[in-house]
Amino acid sequence: MAAGAAGTIPSSNIHASVYRNGLRLVPLLARFADVGVMQMLEIKREKKLHALGEMRLENGERLRNARLCYQVVGTPNRARDNLVLIPSYYGGTHWGSLPLLGADGPLAGGDYCVVLTNLFGAGWSTSPSNAAPGQGAADFPRVGLLDNVRAQKALLDRLYGDDWQLALVSGWSMGGMQTLFWAMAYPERMRAILPFCCTAHCWPHNRVFLEGVKAALCADAAWQGGRYATPPERGLRAFGRVYAGWAYSQAFYRHELWRELGFERLEALLDYWEQDHLEQDANDLLCVLHTWQSADPARSFAAGSLAEALGRIRARSILMPGSSDLYFTVEDARHEAALIPGAELRVLESDWGHCAGGPGRSAPAMRQVFAAMAELLGR
Repeated sequence: MAAGAAGTIPSSNIHASVYRNGLRLVPLLARFADVGVMQMLEIKREKKLHALGEMRLENGERLRNARLCYQVVGTPNRARDNLVLIPSYYGGTHWGSLPLLGADGPLAGGDYCVVLTNLFGAGWSTSPSNAAPGQGAADFPRVGLLDNVRAQKALLDRLYGDDWQLALVSGWSMGGMQTLFWAMAYPERMRAILPFCCTAHCWPHNRVFLEGVKAALCADAAWQGGRYATPPERGLRAFGRVYAGWAYSQAFYRHELWRELGFERLEALLDYWEQDHLEQDANDLLCVLHTWQSADPARSFAAGSLAEALGRIRARSILMPGSSDLYFTVEDARHEAALIPGAELRVLESDWGHCAGGPGRSAPAMRQVFAAMAELLGR
């Protein structure tokens, strides 16, 4: 197991991150100071790597020299039952989830040992951009959500032995999808889950949305099927612009809520999304997009039955879809919640679309997330 040094937070976040190599940091922090982001910055930002060796993936492929990037904040108690797991979201790293540890939230204060992990393919864990020879770029294996969850379980076993318990698993977007897969894969290992702005299954309209942003990137002649000599910059710019229309709601744009992110003009927001994607690896983006798009609990756990797969969950569950989310819809989340024993559907009320759940984006949304989190933790 090797550890990396703390450093500068990268852009690596297609959801208009609070952090972007220091740019826009001051106006965004001014906006979000009341949800503990200012205090959150006192947390040392670290990167550690857990070596997994060769992994056999759910689809039968093998990922060589697999490494899982993570950070631990806090200390396990003697019983090792105060663990909290926060998996990363699409386009982001675990540093982007640190606002969930903000001073106004229930994870502050040192009572919990929080483990933050990074998706395979997203640039910090093993990815097309850093894979072993012969598996880089377009040759990277197809990794599923269950593969990520199994790697995270192996990490916890390595860190804490065989006898540990998760007090909570929680995450936004693909972090929430991993949360639900965790609850299906290891139902006895956690007391509660809080997935927000997500579903376990990638439903048809969600898949079509992803096909659209993927097509925008791949239409660049420089893409070359992922075997490009120079980055497909036109495609990356198009990916960002198209995605910006889906990440936020109609009301977000109608009421010019982008001004709360520090932008003076709408075009400045779109320019930001373009520039953010120019700093990312195209193969990494599409690798994790495939992981998202292929999410199918019925295939992973129950040979075709979504009800049977979700019925495996035993943790106390609050599912929190965003009221204005355009692709992880309330309707799809409600359908899944009805299949989870004892689950509660609690809508995250916000005009921020999918980005309502982005850690540290919207103060009112974060208060709702923190309230649900505190309830599940008995705070």
